[in-house]
Amino acid sequence: MKRRHATAALIAAGLSPLARAQGGPVEGRHYARLGQTLPTAAGKIEVVEFFFYLCPHCNAFDPLLEAWVHQLPADVSFRRVPVGMSLVQKLHQRMFYALESMGALTPQVHAGIFNAFHRAGVQANDEDAIVALVGKLGVDTAKFKAAFNAFGVQAKVNQGLKLAEVAGVDGVPALVVAGRWRTGPGMAGTPGQSEAAQGQQALAVASFLIQQARTGKTS
Repeated sequence: MKRRHATAALIAAGLSPLARAQGGPVEGRHYARLGQTLPTAAGKIEVVEFFFYLCPHCNAFDPLLEAWVHQLPADVSFRRVPVGMSLVQKLHQRMFYALESMGALTPQVHAGIFNAFHRAGVQANDEDAIVALVGKLGVDTAKFKAAFNAFGVQAKVNQGLKLAEVAGVDGVPALVVAGRWRTGPGMAGTPGQSEAAQGQQALAVASFLIQQARTGKTS
């Protein structure tokens, strides 16, 4: 299936009959326009996911999101931003950025962290436990420790939290498209739907917003 047809199929499959009858996603219902445009990757339509590893909804959404990301066209870029204000969440943010700085944040490692927390019951609430976790996932622990405590990693944590604040993210998972619009399973989905259905609907809305950005539309 060609990508443009795949995107159309995803929108048709993910959106409710009412939304389709209304001509597609509706601003204020399926997505929100940001109060200010965020900086994005130059020359790309950027999609940013805000999440945190201990969030069960993020865990459920991640496999759907990962499959969708692999189908994105060349003019779209994607990145993740871990958020959260608790001490443990901030430790996990540092873990994410340390792995990223090492080039060790592969899809397998990222999924492995989710699986450790939500399937294996791993508790990684301090630096030693985090080092042990990433070591089990095949990461060089000596290099990881150095990256984990690097100044640049903490700076990225602070930047990510500021970005989430400016984007008005008050729940996760959330997607920001082209620095202009925010959506997510909780917003795009319909009450009573399964988490998988809500996730699919959020991705359908994100695909719609990517097309809006591509054609220069602002709403």
